[in-house]
Amino acid sequence: MDIQSIKNRFGIIGNSPALNYALQVAVQVANTDLTVLITGESGAGKEAFSQIIHALSNRKHNPFIAVNCGAIPEGTIDSELFGHEKGSFTGAVDSRKGYFETVNGGTIFLDEIGEMPLGTQARLLRVLETGEFIRVGSSKVQKTDVRVIAATNKDLLEFTTNGKFREDLYYRLSTVPIRVPALRDRKEDIPLLFRRFAVDFAEKYKASPIQLEDEAKDVLINYGWPGNIRELKNIAEQISVLASDKQVTGPELRRFLPDRDASNRLPILVGGGGSTSNGHEFANEREILYKLFFDMKKDVTELKKMFVEILQNPGMAQQHQSLINELKGNKEIMAPAIMQQPTVTTAQPVMLHHNDDAIHHHEEVEDSLNIMDMEKDLIMKALKKHKGKRKDAATDLGISERTLYRKLKEYDIKE
Repeated sequence: MDIQSIKNRFGIIGNSPALNYALQVAVQVANTDLTVLITGESGAGKEAFSQIIHALSNRKHNPFIAVNCGAIPEGTIDSELFGHEKGSFTGAVDSRKGYFETVNGGTIFLDEIGEMPLGTQARLLRVLETGEFIRVGSSKVQKTDVRVIAATNKDLLEFTTNGKFREDLYYRLSTVPIRVPALRDRKEDIPLLFRRFAVDFAEKYKASPIQLEDEAKDVLINYGWPGNIRELKNIAEQISVLASDKQVTGPELRRFLPDRDASNRLPILVGGGGSTSNGHEFANEREILYKLFFDMKKDVTELKKMFVEILQNPGMAQQHQSLINELKGNKEIMAPAIMQQPTVTTAQPVMLHHNDDAIHHHEEVEDSLNIMDMEKDLIMKALKKHKGKRKDAATDLGISERTLYRKLKEYDIKE
């Protein structure tokens, strides 16, 4: 079956070389039982590739199930995947089959595999290597014949270096890697996708499909689309319903696109080797905060040294005036951004002896620059702020509740 037939059958729209190559790999690997790892940004369409692989495989008449590993709590994911015996844990009133048992002979799609706990990763590795699994609370080894397709929007190779993902499982999963391109990397497909969505929504709402003027098309193509196809579809639906005119102009289209610059109140940090391959300075806001805190720490350290020198020699105060002015200016620049962030202590005070004769003997307590320590501190502050409510604390930290639960165990934080 050629690539165009695949696109027609599964509703794939686009002709970019990166998309065509990903589809070609999916078709070639479909008839095998090799494990496939699909990577790509959120909303890029990774699940569609898993369905294509299953539909073109010898397992197409057997079950297919998609499991979102990030949506299952850490305490129940083993039971969901591998089943459990009656009485194996509180609430286990009956025995239950897991997905690897019920989908025997078929395909299981593990989405967000990077969110899977380390203990579950060990169980999954055994299934991939031997086809064997054990229900929770049982000692009986069972066999299963399931093809695994995994997907992630994380850098699993980086996760292996910091202990968040098993290296042996990573190489076992990525027997055949498929990279789904981001929408911004296939700009020529954006107008085609938008037109398809516009026609679909016109039929849904029994209205005439919207049309884009040339300026509006340019706006559409040059927008970054961080949410990829999912975001494009959402924007198309908004415009189909809310546009005052079916002929959409550039300025009107901009009203429906998020103002990324206005929504990001964090400072832009220039220089210093923080760039990534796609031109962004940092991967996420947390790294920007860390960089900001480190810069603040340098300023505080300079102030401490200057303070001690002035105490020892009051005549040096004038020599430090330029540094004082510089730090004052930095404070005024950073103040708006800092006021919008949680208060984080980045430095300890200078320890001075009360004896004036020994004032030159001072001790400066250096802060830890360990990111894990800072992360633990932020988690504890968030829990204290929200009075131990994990869900609210996780939302404030910008992570999932299950990830927060894992961090609590990892750092041995007692609530």
